[in-house]
This record gives sequence, structure tokens and C-alpha cells, in this order.
Amino acid sequence: ITWSESPSTLSSCLKATRLSWYPDKPFVQEDGTLPARNKDTLDQVYSLIANEEDARVCTDISEEACREVPRNFFLILGSNVLTKLGDLLISPKTVLAWLLSAIGAPALVAWLVPIRESGSMIPQMVIGAWVRRKPVRKWFWTLGSFGQAASVLGMAASVWFLEGYAAGAGVVGALVLFSLARGFCSVSMKDVQGKCIPKKRRGRLSGLASTIGGTATVILTALLFWNRGDPGVLFYTLLLLLAACLWIIAGFLFASVDEYEGETGGGGNALGDALKSLSLLRDDAPFRHFVITRALLLCSALASPYFVVLAQKNSDTGWLLGIFLLASSLASSISASVWGWMADESSRRVMIRGAIVASGACLAVGLTALFASEATSSVWFYPAGFFVLSIAHAGVRLGRKTYLVDMAGGNKRTDYTSVSNTVIGVLLLATGGLTALVSMISDVAVILTLGAMGLAGAISATRLREVTEDH
Repeated sequence: ITWSESPSTLSSCLKATRLSWYPDKPFVQEDGTLPARNKDTLDQVYSLIANEEDARVCTDISEEACREVPRNFFLILGSNVLTKLGDLLISPKTVLAWLLSAIGAPALVAWLVPIRESGSMIPQMVIGAWVRRKPVRKWFWTLGSFGQAASVLGMAASVWFLEGYAAGAGVVGALVLFSLARGFCSVSMKDVQGKCIPKKRRGRLSGLASTIGGTATVILTALLFWNRGDPGVLFYTLLLLLAACLWIIAGFLFASVDEYEGETGGGGNALGDALKSLSLLRDDAPFRHFVITRALLLCSALASPYFVVLAQKNSDTGWLLGIFLLASSLASSISASVWGWMADESSRRVMIRGAIVASGACLAVGLTALFASEATSSVWFYPAGFFVLSIAHAGVRLGRKTYLVDMAGGNKRTDYTSVSNTVIGVLLLATGGLTALVSMISDVAVILTLGAMGLAGAISATRLREVTEDH
């Protein structure tokens, strides 16, 4: 290669040799040899994580995006870690539930989890149709992060300035806005990640985020809740303000991601395009099968509260809730990176293994509680089962996220995300109603039903096609 060659010829040669174009640096030295590439610290750390000398496996993203992979990897990683910490600080299953009871609005606790989960999923077909028409989509995640921060600030204001059910209604209302803002983040994250991070690196990105976030959660939980007793309103207000700051910082980090323009979907209004997107369930058999499998795998998320309920019935020890919170964090930090590396080899097998472990944990705990109730008297029995279930849920969650990103490219990725999340949001409400009916029989019956549901999900996942390998 010489500088006398035409730019087009030189560019073709460079692509063939997997080199990138840097106009300010000569490719050939005076002695005819290629200079060694100087990697900065970021590239070196990424190379260690990617486990490749040049850290380049860009078979499904552009050459321009490939050059920015190390920097984008760590920006997205940092954003994810901060939002995971924020999720801990406003968890509807723990912190917000305690908060509503503390301010005198316990009847509103039942609305927290359904609003938090379904509120961010159901509108995603409309959100996805809007996002699809924009060539650069990182700004939707950034605005969604700022929106979540504003919602959490609204919760803090409600707690500080209002009392009783007025304060509780303010928290629930802010949670509705929080869930809607999260819908923008959910749709745009998978698309930005698919454009900026190559296959076989997306799973370990999600896994590292969960591991680092889980480890930080353990430390933060110990610092905030250890031997504190019953926190007051000031403590909860400061906790919410801290969470809002985390989402603001995460938004600025994500805004710094170098995202190149991608495909756009053309005209039409968002609602009309969203309704048309539902035809994917009819016409796209592999996608329909994935949605069915994902619905069955909801068992790993829905069973967790019933482990806590059974534990509370056996022991009302005040620190037991802290054990469950730490068990969840430890499970994520210990297992997520392992699941992530496994997902880069086969996200389908990760879903299968996670579903089997989740089903096994539910059936083991349920059958033990049903036929050997004396074995459940130990204060550690249900937290141990919860710990195993949390490991399984981390695998199911990471596996299906990686599978969805890998199974399609371009606008299909956004359509798949928005349609599947909307459908799952509706099914989550329906399944929640079903488990509420089954709980009238007993909490053990709910756990056994969800265990059977997880087993069906594992069987369904075995029939999914493999998408991790390059096509």
C-alpha cells in the first residue's frame, strides 16, 4: 500500500486487512513496515474483557461504529450500573412499600409492582414506532433517564411536603410517570446497543453491568440499612434524592455515546404504525415463539414475592427483609457475568438453563412447604431458595435480552422490543390476576403453579432457533 494509490483503492485494501482509516497517521513507515498500533488504557481494558488481541469482532456493525466500541462499551456500562443502583433505592418490592407504610398509606402498596412493570411495557408499541423514525436514538434513552430522575424528585417532594394518603397518591402518580419514561429507555437501549456493540460482546456488557451493580448494591445496602432500625421520612427523602442524582449522571453518560445514524421507518403516525407492528405476532413465527417463551418465563419474577410472604409468616424478625435484599444483590453480582459470557455463546441455552433452575427452585420450595413443613422452620430456608431463584432470574432476564438483540437487525430490533414488551406488559397483568386467584387457595399453590409454568418455558425455549452465531 502506498500513498500514491487512489483513495478508493487504498480504502478497499484497508478494509480487506481489517484496519481502520486514521488520516493523520501513516500506515507504512519508511522501511515498508506497519507501525504498531498504540492502544490507550480504555482499549487495553476492553481488550482484556473482550479476550481478543485487537478486540474486534465487528461482523454486524459498521466500521465507523467498530472504532468506537471500547469507549461506547464503558459509557453504556456506566449508565447501566448507575440505573441499577437507582432501581435498588426505589424498589417497589422493598423501599417504596416500606415508605408508603411509614407515611400512612399502606393500602396503596398493592399498586406499586403492577404500575412499575406494566406501565413501562404496555405503551412501547407507540414509543417504538416514534423511536424507529429517528436515525440516532440515544437521545430517547437520555431523556428517559432524565424523566425518571424528575419522577423520583416528585416522589421525594410528595414525601417531604405531604402526609398520609395525599403523599402516597403523589408517590404512586410519580411512579406512573417513572414507568412511562422507563419505556423510552427500554426501547432505545437495545437498539443503541445493537448498533454500537458487536455480537458476542453484548451478553458480557449486560453481565458486567449486573455484576458491578449487584456488588455496589451489597455495599450500599449495608451502609444504608445496617442496624438502622425503622427509618424516618428524612431518610427516605434523602434516599430518593440520591436515586434521582444517579439517573441524571447516567443520562449524561449515555448522551456521550458515539452512535452513528441507522435505518428509519418513514412516515405514518405512531399509533397506526404500532397497530401494524402487531402483525409480527401473526406473520413472524420465530418472534411469536419467542414471545410465548418469554411469557412462560415470567415465573422467575412473579414467584419472588411469595418466597418473602412465606418467610414472613414463619418469622417476623426485622432483619429478615435485609437478608432478602442482600440475597438478591449477591445473586446478581455472583452470577450475572457468568450468564453474560454464556449468553455470548448461546443466549437460547442461557434461557433454558435459567428456566430449569427457576422451576426447580419453585417446585423444591413449594413441595417442601407442602409435605415437610418442619424443614421450613429455619430462618435461612426461604432466603436460600430466594437466592437460587434470583440467580435463575438473572439468567432468564439476561438470556432473553441478548436473544432479542441478536435475533434481528435494523428497524426489526426496535419493532421486536416494543411489540414483545407491550404484549408481555398485558400478560403480566393477566398473570398477576391469575396468581392472585390461586393465592386464595394458598401461597404454596402459587409457587407450585409458577414452577410448572417455568418448566413449560424451559421446554418452549428448547424449540427456539439459535441466533447467536453469525449468519
